Amino acid sequence: MKRTAGIVVSLVIGALSFSVMAAEEVQKDKIKEMNLTKVGTISTSDTSAPMDARAELEKKADELGGKYYVITSGDKISKDIRATADVYK
Repeated sequence: MKRTAGIVVSLVIGALSFSVMAAEEVQKDKIKEMNLTKVGTISTSDTSAPMDARAELEKKADELGGKYYVITSGDKISKDIRATADVYK
């Protein structure tokens, strides 16, 4: 019982720390206000849902070391959704 509780607590803490570190989408007009610096551009591979594309952009922005991203384009070709974004610190 104690082992199960420990595992559950570890998973909850891990999930909370991951969500705190995830890159956040911002609107383009906020970039100057927040004094952000562009660190790169990212794009999604073929995804089937808008939320999947957004999750992939967040993950790639994190991997690039960014704290924020701005979606610059999105396209749906048949069942596939593609998106690009600029990443900022």
